[in-house]
Order: sequence, then C-alpha cells, then structure tokens
Amino acid sequence: MSNTVQLAVVMDPIATIKPTGDSTLAMLVQAQAKGWQLHYAEMPDLWLRDGQAFGRLSALQVADDQSNWFDLGDTAITPLGELDVILMRKDPPFNMEYVYATYILERAESQGAVVVNRPQSLRDANEKVIISWFPECAPPSLVSSSMTELRAFVEEHGRAVVKPLDRMGGFSIFMTHVDDPNRNVTLETLTERGSRFVMAQKYIPEASTGDKRILLIDGQPVPYALLRIPPQDDFRGNLSMGATAEAVELTDRDKWICERIGPHLRERGLVFVGIDVIGDFMTELNVTSPTGIRELNQLSDLNIGHDLIDAISTMLAKKS
Repeated sequence: MSNTVQLAVVMDPIATIKPTGDSTLAMLVQAQAKGWQLHYAEMPDLWLRDGQAFGRLSALQVADDQSNWFDLGDTAITPLGELDVILMRKDPPFNMEYVYATYILERAESQGAVVVNRPQSLRDANEKVIISWFPECAPPSLVSSSMTELRAFVEEHGRAVVKPLDRMGGFSIFMTHVDDPNRNVTLETLTERGSRFVMAQKYIPEASTGDKRILLIDGQPVPYALLRIPPQDDFRGNLSMGATAEAVELTDRDKWICERIGPHLRERGLVFVGIDVIGDFMTELNVTSPTGIRELNQLSDLNIGHDLIDAISTMLAKKS
C-alpha cells in the first residue's frame, strides 16, 4: 500500500444511517479531510483463513451531506493487517456474531493494524457490567438472572431500572417499583424466566432532568457533556426515544469519575468511549459505537471527530 494512511471502518450498512446524527460519519469525514484513504466493510465481509485476517473492502468517499453522504468504489480482498487503522463501529446487539468479529479483528491487530477500540476489550468490557469495576462511581447495581435476587433489589431500593446486557439506545429498558403490578412479569420477560442475566440499578431521581453523555478520547473527557432530557411521557434520556439535547459543562463530580476511569480505559486500549451519567452516578460505559459527536459539535465549538483522528494519528506515530 501507499504511504497514505489506510483506514477501514466496520459498521452497519452506511446507506441506512442518519447522517445528521451519525458519529461514525463524523469520524470518517475528518479522516478523509486529513488525507487518509477510506475503506468500508460490514461484519460479513470479514474472515480468517489459516490464521490471517482478510476483508472484502470497498473504497469509500464520504461527505457532510444529508442527501449524498457516501460513495462506494471498487472492492478488493485485503489482508486486514496491512491496514493502518480499523474502526470497529458495528452497533449492538452484542451477540456471538459480534464476538466472532472481534476474534478476526484481534488477528488483524496482531498482524499490524491499529484497531479502535481494541478487540479484546470490546469483548471484555460489557457496556453494562463494566461499571461493576468502578462501584464508587456507580449507583447500587445488581447483575443477576435470579427472580429472587431481582425482586429483593427492587424491594430494597423502592424503585429500579432494569435492562438487558446486550442492547443499546434505550431498547427494552424498564422502570419498576415495589407497588408495580407488572413488576414480576417485567422481570420474567427480561430474564426469560430466569435464564438470562440482566442489570438492575437503583432509580436515580435526577433522571427526570436528563442524563449526560460524556465522551472520552484516550481517557480524557471532551470539555462538554451532552445533556439528554427525556420527553414528558418517558423516563429514558435517549435521543432515539425523543429526548432533547443541550451541551453542558462538566461538573466536578463528572471530572472525578473521568479521572477514576481514564487510566483503565487507556490500559485497555479503549480509545473512544461514551459514559452515561445521571446525577452523581455513571450508569453505563459505552465502548462499541458511542454516539454524541454530531450533537455536541452542533451545540458547542468542538470538533470531536477531528480530535479523535488526531489521537489515532499520535498512536500511529508512536507505533512507527
């Protein structure tokens, strides 16, 4: 390959994204502006042959355009280890197909590519469970498939949010309480009658005024958080569920949480991460395909995609 930085992105179908709010597109636009050559793949385009990682990659050009944001060119079978950078930006669900893709990308990493985020850490750092490594930053939480344990947790705290471990965007997240006549059926449904692990967290009253998405690049938070304010008829602060957004400065508590988790993120090779904070507590640590770049850029004077690509450039320089 040429001396131009070769970047491949693994993502959901680019034709179906919403360009005005897509963080992956924001990254790619900045990489292209830097002169990097872009390549595109979806998970079925990856494979291993005799220990070597390959991809069926299409040449990609992108534009910051709501109606014409991409163009795909010629397709070529490429050893993934010959690439400089691979962005793994496939959205959850985090299922076994996703895990298998990380094995392929881990081989690409061992064969020379920088993969963002690190494949092993994508497997290890489940976005819900990983907060258990930082209990001082998190609300009271329980990961269990036991109806007995989950009912006891709700009774202890009075009100709880219960969610699956493998989804995103607020899907299948329920709030229940001690007097909720649907409490048992909610827990039965989410655990599939005690056969699947879920997370329960104490309900944080500040959720009614919004939850904050804080983006970190190489362990350092960007200067503003994206406050997502839920609609009146919902408790979830997800933009996909109708929440509204504004940019807010980080509080001292936000900065303290970031200081606690930053070294851990860098050690794991989690270069781009989004944490969710409600009140004083981190409720999730998102590593697969964190969003919020577009919204924060529009609401502030930030250019987060540019900063991320610069951080990756520094990684490449250190590697060489």
